[in-house]
Amino acid sequence: MRLVLASNNAKKLAELRALLGGLPGGLSLDIVAQGELGIAEANEPHHTFVENALVKARHAARAAGGAALADDSGLCVGALGGAPGVISAHYGGEVAVIAGEEREARRRRQDARNNAALLAALQGQADRRGHFISTLVAVRHADDPEPLVAVGRWPGEVLAAPRGDQGFGYDPLMFIPALNATVAELDAATKNAHSHRARSAALLRQMLQDVWHWV
Repeated sequence: MRLVLASNNAKKLAELRALLGGLPGGLSLDIVAQGELGIAEANEPHHTFVENALVKARHAARAAGGAALADDSGLCVGALGGAPGVISAHYGGEVAVIAGEEREARRRRQDARNNAALLAALQGQADRRGHFISTLVAVRHADDPEPLVAVGRWPGEVLAAPRGDQGFGYDPLMFIPALNATVAELDAATKNAHSHRARSAALLRQMLQDVWHWV
């Protein structure tokens, strides 16, 4: 079984492969990044995670001619009215393009800018509660009338300074009280056992079995 992932984020791809790598009955699930198939990224014009995920999944499915999966995820902070929200990936504004720079290097610069913007927005704020959210949408084909939608949330609080060097995005700022660590201080196995994406992936796995009958 193959799903084309509507993303070129290498770390997100690795996480989803680990979380969705096998199906009940011993079947394997092959997740292929759209970039490997020469598929360009879709625009994300909407204000909600589910709408953007659906746009991305349909775009990848149409270009690939088969089933596709999209994850629209980010950080929502209550004191900021839900921001960064759907613009989590570029909350601090887009970084400048540097000729010859590798994609992951640019992503790290973008992450640093986003984290700085979040800290500035929360300066002096007592309520720093927030949650990561992952909205997974899977379609069997571009015109699938019944997309699978799975949502996972992971609550925590935003620290005043980053801690840890694992993960990506806002992981160094997001403290998980139940684990007494930031997400960036967790090893991959622990993160994959507790994260917002782990929660949405568990729901999606069940729907792949119950709705699509991928068993």
